[in-house]
Amino acid sequence: MTEFDLVIRNGTVVDGSGAPARQADVAVRDGVIVAVGNVRGSGHEEIDAGGQLVTPGFVDVHTHYDGQATWENRLVPSTNHGVTTVVMGNCGVGFAPCKPEHRDMLIELMEGVEDIPNVVLSEGVDWQWTSYPEYLDYLGRRQFDADICSYVPHAALRTFVMGERAFHREPATADEIRQMAEVLEESIRAGAFGFGTSQTMFHRSSDGRLTPTLAATEDEYAGLAAALDRAGAGLVQFVIEYNDDWEQVLDMGLRQAKAFRRPFSMSLVQSHGRPDVWRSVLDKFDAFNADGGKATLQILPRPLGVLLGLELTLNPFYSTPTYRAMADIPLADRVRELRRPEVEQRILSEANDPDPSIQIGMRVRDFDQLYEMAEGFDYEPAAESSIGAQAARLGVTPESLAYDKLLDNDGRNILYLAFSNYADFSLEPCRDMLLNEHAVPGLGDGGAHLGVICDGSIYTHLLTHWGRDRTRGERIPLPHLIHRMTRRCAEMVGLHDRGVIAPGYRADLNVIDLAGLTLELPRVVRDLPAGGRRLMQDARGYTATIVNGVVVTRDGQHTGALPGQLVRGAQPAPSPCRT
Repeated sequence: MTEFDLVIRNGTVVDGSGAPARQADVAVRDGVIVAVGNVRGSGHEEIDAGGQLVTPGFVDVHTHYDGQATWENRLVPSTNHGVTTVVMGNCGVGFAPCKPEHRDMLIELMEGVEDIPNVVLSEGVDWQWTSYPEYLDYLGRRQFDADICSYVPHAALRTFVMGERAFHREPATADEIRQMAEVLEESIRAGAFGFGTSQTMFHRSSDGRLTPTLAATEDEYAGLAAALDRAGAGLVQFVIEYNDDWEQVLDMGLRQAKAFRRPFSMSLVQSHGRPDVWRSVLDKFDAFNADGGKATLQILPRPLGVLLGLELTLNPFYSTPTYRAMADIPLADRVRELRRPEVEQRILSEANDPDPSIQIGMRVRDFDQLYEMAEGFDYEPAAESSIGAQAARLGVTPESLAYDKLLDNDGRNILYLAFSNYADFSLEPCRDMLLNEHAVPGLGDGGAHLGVICDGSIYTHLLTHWGRDRTRGERIPLPHLIHRMTRRCAEMVGLHDRGVIAPGYRADLNVIDLAGLTLELPRVVRDLPAGGRRLMQDARGYTATIVNGVVVTRDGQHTGALPGQLVRGAQPAPSPCRT
């Protein structure tokens, strides 16, 4: 008779606490870890982890699966990379609460902010809800390959109460703030983890209108923070822009978090336009936490890489008149046309007129920060490998070299634009940010930016680049990395029941062949509703990923099991259990 549902044998356990690795077996029963050490009893299923890492499942605190979770059971690409819990509703965009007459506005906002095509959302989201609790109930009836947690998106909340006035960026009245606060409090009590908001000009609807949350006043934020305080739960998630007003905006957010005793979280990157601001932000968070606050920074552990290509949303020539005229024809026909010398000459002579609704387009010709992605691509590329540097050595223009590179591989080549986090051609600022005691990895944006960004793979990148391979600077010890990827991320959102390999904790686990762990190149797939396109990135080396005690992937292949579910609100730490 078997004593356990699952036993992982002979692994090198890095348990998420920050403690050194140790050799141990891990036994699981009823979705819970019940023994760690020398396990004598047998399991219904056993995994030999000899020579491999055994870690807690990773917690992805910054995703946008709000739409995908309504039509798909797999939360890829995150779950391709050892993630067992995701948090969505970030940046203030999502689909609940929502009145029927506002659906198109929220779709256009998600399309513009997160690069999810309108037709995908229109066909994929079936709108079986109006209120946020109804949205949670809908998700609660579904099953996934990871657990889901969700913030209330501020833009949806604002639109629910204010209608078109929200998109006209009008200030909310006192009565509208009261209504928003009531809806938010109801949502928190139904299981929301807080609310996400945005204060950046980069976030726009597909028609060019700025995100409604940009117009929110301090009174509005105070009203929403007070609602969290009354509910006794919930985190405030912010994203800001590092412009002339960044300090006032951040100070306002921290002020409200402190006044109403709520945790605060914000993304931090090294802005290329202001390459030293991140140091000032770290200082503010250090001071805020030293004064009794609870604020966490989410750090992208590599450049914010915008992917450019003929199959993708952007390329260096995407808004030239000649390219725009052919942008929608099939790829093979477009490549054939682009290879004509007279077409190439015409495009290279035309100015790129950036689309004002996509601010990121202003940077698509930064050739000194543009790199070709090839097998074994290093996310800390040397400056001399850039398109600009290569062109200088070859005595050609960077425009012509980029043009040629895009046509390689029958037009499927992908170029990598280091948009942020790489001002000095080094990831040392990222390392300093990651090592700050108030930081966790984040900003992977799984489920979003489908034709521009593919950073849901950052958890594999943390292990391979930072934990194993880095040559252009110091690495980060694995126990520290895994602690940040698991327990610290879980604690940030109030999940005290996971992120640690110890008796009583949820059996969310990874078995990883670290020596063979490989991050594959991004690729384009067309598997969304309406045949929509998205970037996907896989990894080799995940021997098993386990959610709630059930193996969901084995050797990188999905098993068909869907033990993940909606999590409603913060979860307490487990009581000690015995075998």
